Amino acid sequence: MRHLTILDAPTEWSRFTEGSVERRMLLALGDRLGTELRPKPLMLPDGSRVEVEGIDTAGRVLVQLVSNQGAYKPAYRNKVMADMFKLLWLRDSVPTAERAVLLVTELIVQALGGWVTRAAADLGIEIYVFDGSTAVTLPPRT
Repeated sequence: MRHLTILDAPTEWSRFTEGSVERRMLLALGDRLGTELRPKPLMLPDGSRVEVEGIDTAGRVLVQLVSNQGAYKPAYRNKVMADMFKLLWLRDSVPTAERAVLLVTELIVQALGGWVTRAAADLGIEIYVFDGSTAVTLPPRT
């Protein structure tokens, strides 16, 4: 198993500008989980970099955001699954990681039908929904 090193970000918020939906999502989820979350670059042993969209200072909580808005597109389901895969990989690669969390906008809940939500639960990925101001637990899906 390869381990990633957490790097200092060039700025605290990286590419998430003030007032952006991504920044508001991380703040809301941090309030919900009781921890500060910020984007951070990670370094693989081979020198390549990957950014996690949210991580707490202890490196225990890893977060990916799916913040699409507007009209729903079927391709958003692929984004959800790609971020779930990334979270699983990161959780196994960051030695301190304990939790993998996917935070989606209300629009993206449509992508969580069928087996996708069940797979996330079985794999230990927590899913929250950003309702515009707070992060709430994903309602039960059928």
